[in-house]
Amino acid sequence: MAPVDHAPDPFRPFRLLPGAAASPVILHVPHSSRLVPKSVRDGIVLDDPGLERELDHITDSHTAGIAEAAAAGSAVRPWQFVNGLSRLVIAPERFPDEREEMLAVGMGAVYTHTTHRERLRPDGFDGRPLVDRYFHPYAEAVARAVRDRLEAVGRAVVIDVHSYPTRPLPYELHGEGARPPICLGTDPFHTPPGLLAAAERAFAGFGGTGLDSPFAGTYVPLEHYGKDSRVQALMVEIRRDTYMSEPGGPAGPGLAVLAGALAELVDGLSRSGTGPV
Repeated sequence: MAPVDHAPDPFRPFRLLPGAAASPVILHVPHSSRLVPKSVRDGIVLDDPGLERELDHITDSHTAGIAEAAAAGSAVRPWQFVNGLSRLVIAPERFPDEREEMLAVGMGAVYTHTTHRERLRPDGFDGRPLVDRYFHPYAEAVARAVRDRLEAVGRAVVIDVHSYPTRPLPYELHGEGARPPICLGTDPFHTPPGLLAAAERAFAGFGGTGLDSPFAGTYVPLEHYGKDSRVQALMVEIRRDTYMSEPGGPAGPGLAVLAGALAELVDGLSRSGTGPV
């Protein structure tokens, strides 16, 4: 699988896949792609085999497939917001400034280091052009999708679809914690108890769910963050051995089972007229 997209740059960096008009749910898939535009590849110091290995480790492989299968299996089809670029281009869920704790390991909005804390970009690399070109348009597009759901149905539920490796990688700041089959990332303001309970029920059959370990938090557009309780959010982190060969291999039968559980969660959220409380 080639790590570099050789199509003319720029190309469409993200997609909003329409769901049912009555659905409040947005399945957000930020890390499923391996595509790196040539103009961005030129600023990465890894050779092609090294970049391929890094993409194996850093990509949440097959999560777009899980989201699409869940959407197809839902009674009320959710919306999907899918990043078309690798997170090695920009990491859309990071803060683009000094608030981001992952700057400590060179993995802010624009990564300078790899999952194994090796150099990804040269010393002194200026990531601001990438933030301007890719990060800010992405953030605005997600915010617009959330605003559309609020205007259409009065609420929005952002479900992040991620995966993580069975064994911790050197870049992880909190890798010493529990690594359950399903990690549910929460926010004290945007994850109400009913939403969390619905997710725990939907994923109960995978050997256990855990909270905020090894990864915590949710993605909420900054214009709503901590301000608008109509915007609810949950991060679903799936341990990769439940559905694929690690680090970057093919998916197995677990993908369809996980998609069914995610569809169950989506349907539960869509049926509720007021949202979980």
